[in-house]
Amino acid sequence: MSKEWSKELGMEMYRSMLRIRKFEERVIRLVNENEIAGVTHEYIGQEAVAVGISAALEQDDIITSTHRGHGHIIAKGGLVRRMMAELFGRSTGYNRGRGGSMHIADLSLGIYGANGIVAAGAPIAMGAAWASKVSASARVAVSFFGDGAVNQGVLHETMNMASLWKLPVLFVCENNGYAVTLSSQESSANTDFAGRAAAYRMPGIKVDGMDVLQVLAAARQAIERARAGEGPTFLECMTYRYMGHHTAEATMSLQYRSKEEIEAWKLKDPIPCLFRDLQAQGVAAEEMQQALVEIECEIEEAVEYARQSPDPQPAESLELMYATPYPGLPAKGWI
Repeated sequence: MSKEWSKELGMEMYRSMLRIRKFEERVIRLVNENEIAGVTHEYIGQEAVAVGISAALEQDDIITSTHRGHGHIIAKGGLVRRMMAELFGRSTGYNRGRGGSMHIADLSLGIYGANGIVAAGAPIAMGAAWASKVSASARVAVSFFGDGAVNQGVLHETMNMASLWKLPVLFVCENNGYAVTLSSQESSANTDFAGRAAAYRMPGIKVDGMDVLQVLAAARQAIERARAGEGPTFLECMTYRYMGHHTAEATMSLQYRSKEEIEAWKLKDPIPCLFRDLQAQGVAAEEMQQALVEIECEIEEAVEYARQSPDPQPAESLELMYATPYPGLPAKGWI
């Protein structure tokens, strides 16, 4: 390994990917047991993208996320106990139980929110990048989105403006091949998404999104370029979600993917791949097994934290809304 990719960094990324995987697996069980209401969108299989990108960022750099955002939040430093409490709808959650799975944010960590609207995080990231540039800050912004977002007009408008103004923003397409159940081959006339970046005079880079080292290297290159004032980069990470579009899909008997396709992608699972890389560099299997045990305990502690946390109070239901207070309502807590 190079100096830039030490065993310490490798273990940090390994723990982060494990934390995402175990969080998502536990959430699926909690949804199926009706402890978490509704559905969530699992990130299982795509962990290398969130972790590789975040490992290249500084703490005060900014990300915007998607409806499939748990992995991004955890990789950027989000606390799993507060995430779990939010999914439980508890007042100790990141959004005090008001936002749920698709709206988790922590401005102190540079997490400007998951977002249930496809491609809607892109202009938010661009706005943050513009603020960074005009204030002469070194911060960069990252917008995560899926292949289903590449045909949304708002993304192209954002890319055009970001390139025109040479903003420090990284556009990260997590190409898992499907927008809900529609494959990118069926939805896009041109599936070379990285190649589209040339139309906006920005580099377009395609990497193996199942290889955290490739993602890290590409992210470092793009972020260095952004900090140097050279503008945005489009990074297409070829990845795969092992689960359905959301937790309810398992009950819907959908046939848009073959078992053979899923199993072929599981051979590229980013977690055991990094496990083998670390072993080759002298990290003991026992050390990585101990990391798994510790993270499983951390997740169970998060579940108990959520279970023991109080529900939001009805009297506070109108606080923290982006609106003018109703007549007679105290101003406390309004933004």
